[in-house]
Amino acid sequence: MGSVPRGASRAVVATLIAAWSAAAAVAAPFAWITNQGDHTVSVIDVAARAVVATVPVDRSPAGVVAVDRAGKVFVTAPDSNAVTVLDAATRGKLASLSAGKGAVGIDAAPDGQRVYVADWFGQQLLGFDARTHREVLRVPLGRAPAGVAVSADGREVFVAERDEDRIAIVDASDPAKAFVRARVAVQEHPFALLFDAKRQRLYALNVYSDSVSVIDLRDRAAPKVVATVKVGKAPYGATLAHGGALLYVTNQRDDSVSVIDADKLEVVRTLTGFGYPEGIATAGDEVLVVNWMDERLDVLDAGSGRKLASVATGANPRGFGAFVGTVAPAAGSR
Repeated sequence: MGSVPRGASRAVVATLIAAWSAAAAVAAPFAWITNQGDHTVSVIDVAARAVVATVPVDRSPAGVVAVDRAGKVFVTAPDSNAVTVLDAATRGKLASLSAGKGAVGIDAAPDGQRVYVADWFGQQLLGFDARTHREVLRVPLGRAPAGVAVSADGREVFVAERDEDRIAIVDASDPAKAFVRARVAVQEHPFALLFDAKRQRLYALNVYSDSVSVIDLRDRAAPKVVATVKVGKAPYGATLAHGGALLYVTNQRDDSVSVIDADKLEVVRTLTGFGYPEGIATAGDEVLVVNWMDERLDVLDAGSGRKLASVATGANPRGFGAFVGTVAPAAGSR
């Protein structure tokens, strides 16, 4: 908090304190964890280490993206063929969008204007206007599209075509004319994707190969795999942390998290003691790991990987996507 001017009136002091409190609230991270087993989302105040709301959504939620610039959270529900739209401030349900035959992966453009959804059984990428919720894009894809990531300029959308063992790169600069501009072969069954804006890379997590394919995107005309990093069994989610120096990857089937030096592309440590870890995200200097089997969110120190705290969630949490947002709750919504 800043300093109060000498001799300031009570009214001025109160105004300054209110302004500082508001600024702190906006910056506070909230984790939106999808609970597939009880059809809810747990809203967790990361700083307070507490669940502050449990929000009903469409049946069996899995994917999630918090879109701060739109003030909304979008949640995919594969069993419901829907995307639930939540107001990040009030935590109320705004809409339920029809999303093909099995909405799974989801991500948003950095400017917050569009949200992209992978339709697993419909074999397509869907795009929605984040403000109006209108569908604005539909692109045919290969079998079982899963994870989605968007480039820093919002012009490209990356989709893991899981059963094709490849990544589709969709040119979305003009939604009305969007198309698959390129494809990159990776290892077996890529699922989650993570875009690294600083290094202009895409990380593809290969579930059956227990590896991460590193795709160099600097040459848009010829993207290519430049490295493959071996991790634990069934990698599911990834996040960049510690100023982008470390890449954290959850390994579902050996209850571990691999920590990779993002420059050297080498595993520097393997963290254990998780319960079927799936979703993972970064909140400031901390890394948040969602444990499907143990129904909890673990909070780790980003630099060391040391566990700092755990918070109970709902049943069978997934948290597949960018689940951390910073929009403060509206008055009375806690």
